[in-house]
Amino acid sequence: MLYEEKPDLKDLPSKAQLARSSVIAFVTAIALAVTVVLPAEYAVDPTGVGKVLGLTEMGEIRLELQEEFENDEHHSQIPNLFKTLASSLSGLLISNAYAQGQGDVVEFTLNPGDTYEVKLTMKEGDEVAFTMAVSGGRVNYDLHAHGNGESISYEKGRGSSGSEGSFVAAFDGAHGWFWRNRDDKTATVTLSLQGTYAALKEGS
Repeated sequence: MLYEEKPDLKDLPSKAQLARSSVIAFVTAIALAVTVVLPAEYAVDPTGVGKVLGLTEMGEIRLELQEEFENDEHHSQIPNLFKTLASSLSGLLISNAYAQGQGDVVEFTLNPGDTYEVKLTMKEGDEVAFTMAVSGGRVNYDLHAHGNGESISYEKGRGSSGSEGSFVAAFDGAHGWFWRNRDDKTATVTLSLQGTYAALKEGS
């Protein structure tokens, strides 16, 4: 028969030690919430640590993109009658543009803190190849799309000095880029496009 040796009571943690461990764990959780979670998720940085670590900037970008998406969704909720009329009229005006691919080059300058957008009107299955060159600084960007109650993010970049590739429209709607200059230097962005789209809209 095997006998297990009982632990010595002196080796077990006391109530005071357990209480102290619980307090330390609680304080640590609060500290992480204030210095990491709040800046990264809600851009709230009461201690300033989030700014030093770059978490506040992450939270601001997240909130801006969420606000942009919600605004786009709000504006897209128009009555079906007007939506049908708008679709019919736009189809008459741009049907020829879809028949063949086209190309554009867009160039703009972003001062620190500035934003800019380029959106393409595309149909499901349309494909666009792009080259984005950034000079003088770096930019954050989100290549995304929305339309008919759907949304998608194709590609995101932070502190980017350029990108290239292609994407296929997942659905009918507006497909394009949102940029923000979070650097302390002015950045010039040159976007070269080649593919199938009906219209190009740009602006800050």
